[in-house]
Amino acid sequence: MESEVLINEPKETLADRLYKWRTTHLSERQSTIILAFLIGFLASVAAFLLHSLIHEIQTLLRTGITSDSFNWTFLIFPIIGVYLTSLFVKYVVKDNISHGITRILYAISSKQSRLKRHNCWTSVVASAITIGFGGSVGAEAPIVLTGSAIGSNLGQYFRMDKKTLMLLVGCGAAAAIAGIFKAPIAGLVFTLEVLMVDLSMASLLPILTAAVTATCFTYMFMGSDSLFNFHLDGEWIIERVPASIVLGVACGLVSLYFIRSMGACEGLFARLKDKRYAKLALGGVLLSSLIFVFPVLYGEGYSAINILLNGVSEADWEELLKNSLFYGHGHLLILYIALVVFTKTFATAATNGGGGCGGTFAPSLFVGAFSGFLFARLWNIYQVGVYIPEKNFTLLGMAGVMAGVMHAPLTGIFLIAEITNGYNLFMPLMIVSICSVMTISIFEPHSIYAMRLAREGKLLTHHTDRSVLTLMSMESVVEHEFTSVQLDMPLGKLVNAISKSHTSFIPVLDNAGSILGEIDITKIRHVMFRAELYNKLTVRQLMQPVAAKVGVNDSMEEVMRKFDLKGTRYLPVVNNAGHLTGYISRTRAYSMYRKMVADFSAE
Repeated sequence: MESEVLINEPKETLADRLYKWRTTHLSERQSTIILAFLIGFLASVAAFLLHSLIHEIQTLLRTGITSDSFNWTFLIFPIIGVYLTSLFVKYVVKDNISHGITRILYAISSKQSRLKRHNCWTSVVASAITIGFGGSVGAEAPIVLTGSAIGSNLGQYFRMDKKTLMLLVGCGAAAAIAGIFKAPIAGLVFTLEVLMVDLSMASLLPILTAAVTATCFTYMFMGSDSLFNFHLDGEWIIERVPASIVLGVACGLVSLYFIRSMGACEGLFARLKDKRYAKLALGGVLLSSLIFVFPVLYGEGYSAINILLNGVSEADWEELLKNSLFYGHGHLLILYIALVVFTKTFATAATNGGGGCGGTFAPSLFVGAFSGFLFARLWNIYQVGVYIPEKNFTLLGMAGVMAGVMHAPLTGIFLIAEITNGYNLFMPLMIVSICSVMTISIFEPHSIYAMRLAREGKLLTHHTDRSVLTLMSMESVVEHEFTSVQLDMPLGKLVNAISKSHTSFIPVLDNAGSILGEIDITKIRHVMFRAELYNKLTVRQLMQPVAAKVGVNDSMEEVMRKFDLKGTRYLPVVNNAGHLTGYISRTRAYSMYRKMVADFSAE
């Protein structure tokens, strides 16, 4: 018998041994810090690989292209890139990897911060193909999804609890932003503002560890140069405050246009959900046409931003017109820039809608830079007020539009300050970012990443009560065992059913399983023990209407609202067909809620 027990005993895996060693030798806090360091390193490697792949593909494709001729390849390469990406996603990934940051928010709120293993690398490959071939999107959202997936899967492998798993997802996101831009503070505030990970002493150290680690390794891999080259054009003076305020309002309106136009385009492509080649044709034709007319829309567009940040003469600005129909017509520069701002969102939406993979992080920076330059040029031409440096306001526009699109003023401020070393513009950066967010908040209460989840009630916020309700699973509080009766059942049989029930109520169902009403046992005691009525009264005469019911897809916030509104002890849960699937007990729901609040608030 002993030998059989030994033979049938499951073999201890490496994960089992690591878990035992971790729990024996390390505290939970020490384990989290070590994992944060590892996440930072891996995220920096992923960011380096992604940018290297994009650079190699673009270098290969641009060989032999001259600067003063129309580039007919702009009509071909973007379509090829989108098509290759769609094939990769369909046959290799076999999963949806678009809207990277939105998927992270959804994983945090609805999947206990669990991201799939393939997310650790598939977004890197897909976005490298898309952007390398000219897709007008950014690499940031895919690499943030990659970093978060690394954090999630490491946490799952080392069997960390749900709260720590959420923190490790945040560490991955912070490390990704820090690794891409060499901006650790921006990585931290991005995690707090966009992913809604609450700041506490328990979360601050791991997130900073991951961000700083990623930044240090990125310096080792890619050198010390900033992503954008910028030299301050004159000191900031108080007389430019009005211009900064107006620019902030303008950036808020541009952000609103960015979000609304992106949403409209995504809706158009969503209607072609099952028509893969129709989506490819529409997206490819729109994207390649826009890039052919406006070559600065090719890829991430960071080279165009550097031209705006470093130009000193009209000849420098006209570098933006190369390879376009506008080349040689410098007097049309303002019109060209305005059209680029107008069309960038369509190019981005066409890239993703056609089957490509990329984010809106870089496009928001791109639109912000062009908007800031356009604002400053028009302000100075029409002498609205004191002269404003165009280079400085290009930088401020980047912060303003990005802050507006993401509803994240701190991210806009610190990211732009860190990636350009533009710390001397801290005051105007704050003014523009705050005014932008205040302006767009009038029209859009959520960021471009959060608005999809907010519509479904699945968005995690810094509001503790709502966050806990979002994290609560409907399935975890539903009781599926219940005794039901039908309308024409006599009282005698009802009493027999009551004796088998464990609740104080009995649901009344029709033949299809839809709920018609319920029997409250406490309200029929006066007839339950009168045997002479057993064949005279039926369920139809004794039942009461249901005070309220909830659907299987309703949020826990809606469940709690109905409990408070109706004062009932139980709520029936029905599926999409209206059939009863179970009950939610007020006692059980509130007990779980209190426990999660305690866990959520614990340091």
